[in-house]
Amino acid sequence: MPTDDQTNAAGALKLVCLPYAGAGASFYRPWAAMAGDAAQILPLQLPGRERLIDDEPHRDVHRAVDGLVVQLRERLGAGDHRVALFGHSLGAVLAYELAHRLVAEPGVELVHLFVSGSPVPDRGREQRASGLSDEDFLARVRELAGYSHPALDDPEMRELVLPTLRADVEMHETYVPSTRLPLDAPLTVVRGEDDDLVTHDDAASWSKATGRDFEHVELPGGHMYLTESAPALVGLIVSTLR
Repeated sequence: MPTDDQTNAAGALKLVCLPYAGAGASFYRPWAAMAGDAAQILPLQLPGRERLIDDEPHRDVHRAVDGLVVQLRERLGAGDHRVALFGHSLGAVLAYELAHRLVAEPGVELVHLFVSGSPVPDRGREQRASGLSDEDFLARVRELAGYSHPALDDPEMRELVLPTLRADVEMHETYVPSTRLPLDAPLTVVRGEDDDLVTHDDAASWSKATGRDFEHVELPGGHMYLTESAPALVGLIVSTLR
């Protein structure tokens, strides 16, 4: 039986959000107010963080997506659903792989894929952080992302979140796409205009990942622009979906 929330939101467009490395589903909670009634924000949770902190984190994108498909089915419940996907950095490749699964998912209409802060999957990432000592690893992550979560400055919190962050980075750096066939859904790629990790050409290369409409948009900020430019990003997503 679907829950009351599922019943009440059965007709709403769902924006399914996938986390970047080290992040949890709670990052996207403020987006609900920004999106209003244009879309229901539905963030998915990976193991090893927040309410799933005791679960072993994934180190393989495809196994992670296996779990995300199951989770999404449970969250959607019965009926027909219109779904869009958003993911940033690691979340972008998770969203891309999930999108290919959802194209053939009964009861789901994939209306749009939004990817952010990532080169096209078959280009991959040249920079590496896996295998470094804890201090060197954190320094490299800060260097690559241009951002550091405040929890990493607290020794106790760092000890808690570091294994999951390492697993996420390994999952991203070892990722190989499951297919090179173009996705049968419109795709929008978003980049921070000052992103030193993902170039303009890296973002533009997503055009070959879809056989449908493609748009490339840049917003103010660096690689983690979405921590400061969330209203502009959500506004872009909502206007595109409308």
